[in-house]
Amino acid sequence: MHFRKNGTADTKSRCLLWTTAFAGLLAGQAMAEDAFDLNALVEAAKKEAPITVYDSTGKIVEMAKAFSAKYGVAAEGSKVKASAQLEMIIREARANNIQGDVSIISDAPAAMAQLIPQGFAESWLPPDMASKIPEQYQNPLTVVTSANVWAYNTELYDKCPVTNIWQLTGAEWKGKVAMQDPLGKASYVDWFNQMAKHGDDKVAAAYKELYGKDLELDDGSATAAWVKALAANAPLLTDADAAAADAVGAPGQSQPFMGLMSSAKFRDNAEKGMKLGLCTDLKPWLGWMYPGVGLITKGTNSPNAAKLFIHYVMTEEGIAPQAVDGKMSTNTDVALPADEPSGIGKVLDQVLPYQMDTSLDDWDARETWQDFWRVNYQK
Repeated sequence: MHFRKNGTADTKSRCLLWTTAFAGLLAGQAMAEDAFDLNALVEAAKKEAPITVYDSTGKIVEMAKAFSAKYGVAAEGSKVKASAQLEMIIREARANNIQGDVSIISDAPAAMAQLIPQGFAESWLPPDMASKIPEQYQNPLTVVTSANVWAYNTELYDKCPVTNIWQLTGAEWKGKVAMQDPLGKASYVDWFNQMAKHGDDKVAAAYKELYGKDLELDDGSATAAWVKALAANAPLLTDADAAAADAVGAPGQSQPFMGLMSSAKFRDNAEKGMKLGLCTDLKPWLGWMYPGVGLITKGTNSPNAAKLFIHYVMTEEGIAPQAVDGKMSTNTDVALPADEPSGIGKVLDQVLPYQMDTSLDDWDARETWQDFWRVNYQK
């Protein structure tokens, strides 16, 4: 599986050009922030029709209600999986019958490859927050980044029973790794591609650390070798994180499972008596991040209300219902709650970040990775 330098310009002139351009950019940004009038946006939004907001988490219902109460602008939240959001937005646009006005979609590659370039939706960056949002998350606007993490059962172990992801491909864990099916969850194959593009050397180093020898790259990359070995080790595939969490964290178990799931499932420790523990210090990463992109559908009858909602979810108040599940705002002024159940905020340096600049590569590579998984998966 195989996935010019210009030396003629005067250095001083080039540096001056970049300095001037950067200063101009900062000045333009400052002017945009100063010129933005939130009150005027609120008043314009109040004159528009109610909006519907799609998100893949049920927390969007609570968020929409809080938004309506705060601003007096009617909004309804609708829990819709990312794949269904993609289909609905395209179908509604083609039928000229817009039902969803705002989408927070966890499928960044689809947003970059289909929704934005084909004119079905567009990104809007709140001008007064531009200086608080890292550039990589601005176009399109990434509202949150969420973590999928490796977890274990704290009732069976005092600490994570593995220290290296390659252990999960061994005989001890054959049939005892629970995770969503990569053929039904596109973000999983995007993760494979992100690993191969941005961390393949670390996957190879983890192999050498565990086995004391270099990995033979028969499949073109260390990531492909690991994916192949994991698929061949008969993991328990689920259709949702809840099932993976149950397999790992249900109390009273005698047969241990390791599992991969959203950090949001750790709230079940308090709500359902689950025994989920975060596998910190797992080499090379304890998990991976994926983005939630905020889009406004083209043709909405309520563009100002849609912008106001985007602005709202970029605030600490607006994102609070998701922050308690470990979902992190890209607004650097907004932190996770101190009592967030998984503890992911303390170990972010151990998580593979998502690189938006290669999201189109993820899109192009999806079918290849899915075929690779399909060929190598053993039940």
